[in-house]
Amino acid sequence: DLIHPNTLFGMGNPLLDISAVVDKDFLDKYTLKPNDQILAEDKHKALFEELVKTFKVEYHAGGATQNSIKIAQWMIQEPHNVGTFFGCIGKDKFGEILKQKAEEAHIDAHYYEQNEEPTGTCAACITGDNRSLVANLAAANCYKKDKHLDLEENWKLVEKAKVYYIAGFFLTVSLESILKVAKHASENNKLFCLNLSAPFICQFFKDNLMQVLPYVDVLFGNETEAAAFAKEQDFQTEDLKEIAKKAQALPKVNKERKRIVVLTQGKDETVMIETFPVLKIDPKDIVDTNGAGDAFVGGFLSELVQDKSLDQCVKAAHYAANVIIRRAGCTFPEKPDFS
Repeated sequence: DLIHPNTLFGMGNPLLDISAVVDKDFLDKYTLKPNDQILAEDKHKALFEELVKTFKVEYHAGGATQNSIKIAQWMIQEPHNVGTFFGCIGKDKFGEILKQKAEEAHIDAHYYEQNEEPTGTCAACITGDNRSLVANLAAANCYKKDKHLDLEENWKLVEKAKVYYIAGFFLTVSLESILKVAKHASENNKLFCLNLSAPFICQFFKDNLMQVLPYVDVLFGNETEAAAFAKEQDFQTEDLKEIAKKAQALPKVNKERKRIVVLTQGKDETVMIETFPVLKIDPKDIVDTNGAGDAFVGGFLSELVQDKSLDQCVKAAHYAANVIIRRAGCTFPEKPDFS
């Protein structure tokens, strides 16, 4: 029962990660929390230059949604191009690297390429097993529904998919693109998955988030995002299981499917109304937690597109995250060892 190409569709911000192990002074200088995701402001402009000059940096293809699609493809292995990805890049060296890396990961990436802005980057500032991410969206912020998503050949790829995944980060870029895909999924009883992605999404892009939420079949998030979401929604609880239940009960357009809420908390158990223990890892084996959340989603999606049970989805999610945190960036060995 072979799975078809383009079964899994993702759309988001394609970024080149510039990652380095930094020190506390560097974090303090740019008022960064050790474990956070933010959008770059003017005060962070110098951060990117200093990072490259001062520390030993590595370049990895990144962007949360794109990472997850690649991990799902890696877990599935064959056929190639099960995962489709849309996003916007610049016509430059970094854009070429992203195209090359997408090809190497065997995903079907269709980038909207424009000249106005350079390809987006994300500074991953690593201290211990924390990572502070500062995203300079640049080109990623220029994605346009009418210039790309609406084009017949592109929309055909959307229609081919059965499972859709978009990280909450894209809510800052193109709400209308997300809604078009979300409505298509809902109207055709397909699975639409969204990630809360960061506390700032739950706080400052709450209106956009709540416009999309009625179409969401699977909602992902971690404990800090869940707490921010609960506060903004006035859930009046900090209990992760309660938050999951309340998020599940929020209005939903497609009544055929009950919403699934999956909340992770690092090394502690994953909450999905019932809880699942995570695979244990020796802290000294943790190289870099950047990409662990994306890998979790990728593993989950890889089983979801094959109509596997939810506990099998969670098992695959834990497996993928466990592999990724042993490596730098969102990178992976040649083949998974998962069944």
